[in-house]
Formats: sequence, structure tokens, C-alpha cells
Amino acid sequence: MSKINGNKVVLIGDGAVGSSYAFALVAQGVADELVIIDLAEDKVKGDVMDLNHGAPYGESPIVVKAGSYPDCSDADIVVITAGAAQKPGETRLDLIEKNTKIFKSIVTEVMESDFDGIFLVATNPVDILTYVTQKVSGLPKSRVIGSGTILDTARFKYELSQEFGVSPTSVHGQIIGEHGDSELAVWSQTNIAGQPLYDLLKNNPERQHRIEEIFVNTRDAAYEIIQAKGATYYGIAMGLLHITKAILKNQNVVLTVSSYLDGEYGNEDIYIGVPTLVNRQGAVKVFETSLSNEERQLFNNSANLLREMQNKIKHIIA
Repeated sequence: MSKINGNKVVLIGDGAVGSSYAFALVAQGVADELVIIDLAEDKVKGDVMDLNHGAPYGESPIVVKAGSYPDCSDADIVVITAGAAQKPGETRLDLIEKNTKIFKSIVTEVMESDFDGIFLVATNPVDILTYVTQKVSGLPKSRVIGSGTILDTARFKYELSQEFGVSPTSVHGQIIGEHGDSELAVWSQTNIAGQPLYDLLKNNPERQHRIEEIFVNTRDAAYEIIQAKGATYYGIAMGLLHITKAILKNQNVVLTVSSYLDGEYGNEDIYIGVPTLVNRQGAVKVFETSLSNEERQLFNNSANLLREMQNKIKHIIA
């Protein structure tokens, strides 16, 4: 099937995350065409009708369709949100073998359509599944991107903005590493409206204590949300939209996505959340943020954990 317009996105997975992303994409008119693929065909049919009815009030025209894997042949981006969901009390890494098998099947079918665009992966454990997607697809590393710690960074900025009474856009800080329990805040480079965070914490032990709480709240936010309503989806949907815009609009923006390391930060052959330049060609450059000795040790611990997980599923993707 030929592409009807310039920017085509195929979404695989129409669950809570996928449908939230689809709504955000339509509301902001980021693409010209959105195709949704899911085994639950009736759900897709209903969502396609619903989204098309709302599209006239979006920022710009977009056509939404139900589809199948051959529709990936001329897609600019294939977004994967399909997979087994994280259950209450379950860590992201508990999902590894289940979702590796699911992804091997999905990515194989996508590549059989002659897809030659960019993969954007959101399913957890996202760093591992982005690695799986690249290995199974054989696409260049720059054209396989995971959502990484983009949501964690947004949560971090929100929490700090609440503490200091400024807009999140005036907070400059990053969460890097695994999107999960081993992630870390780059405190040494964080600033509030241009003022180094460490300077703002001097002689303020009460605020220093709250800062530690902010990181815990950031790291554990998903568990709290899952306990309250079963899943997280609005935040990650907005993060995925942000990455999609960076690609389709060639924004050359630096985002904490899951990128392949080939020696950066002293690590290689893993996907992990790091500041990365994203544009129409994908994740084109990893930026090595200056880390304190403690932060570097925490990052290496996170990388080692992911490497161990990857080794456990290599037999599945071989």
C-alpha cells in the first residue's frame, strides 16, 4: 500500500500506552498518517473511528487507519508498545523473557515488509527490548531507539520544579541509566534556572533531605501509579510523542533516550538511557555528560545490570 502523505507512523500495540500515544499524536497533528496494528482488531476498529472523529479538532489533518504488518513497508517510524504489561509488585526486568519472545516475532514480521525506517520502542524492560529489536532487525543502531529515561527525566524535572517553585522548563537535570530501579540522577550537572543545584543546597540541610526524597519519588513513581490505577500511560505517551516530533520534524534535540553505546561512558554493546541527539536520521550522537566519581560508579552498576539481563536472553534472539 502506498503512503498517502509525507510522515507515516505505524503503531504496534493498542493498549493503554499505545492508545494514549495515538490520541496525543492525533491531537497535535504530528504525523500525516497513523496506522494501528493489534491482535484485538475490534478495539483497533473502535479506536480508529474515535480518533478520526476527533481529528478535525487536531492541530493539523491526519488520517488514522487499522492495518497489518505490510503497512510497515513505507513507514517512517514504527512505534512498539505491545507486550506483556507490568503487574503490581513486578519489576520491569521480571518481564524480560516474556517480552523478548513477543518482540522477536513482531520485529521479524515488520522486517519482512521491507521496512527501512526508525523503530521506537516503549515496552518494558525498554533497554533490553530495544537491544532485542536492533539485533533481530539488523538495522543500524541509530535507527533503533528506546524511550529510555525520557519519562524519568520528566518526572525529575516536575518534582524539582515543585520544590523550587519554577516551571519544569526552567529545571535542567537528567535521569540516566536503566529505565528502572538502577537509574541515577545526574545531581552534579543539575541546575535550577541556571543556578547549580549544589549551590542552592548549601547550608540548607532540610532541603538536602527533600532532594533525596525527590529522587526516590522519581525512581519509584511507576510503582505508585501502577498500584493506584494498574498502569502508567499518559506520561510515557507524551514522552513518545516528544521523540516522534524530534524525528519527524528533524529537531536536533538532545533527549535521554535508550541508545546504543559503543565505548561511550566506558561501555559497549548495550542500550541504556543517555543524552542523545535525535533528528530525522534517528539517534545520531550520544553525549557524554560529565559525571562525578559516584555517579560514574552508579552508571556502571546500571550498565552491568543490563548487560547481565541481555546475556540471559541472547539464546532467544540468536
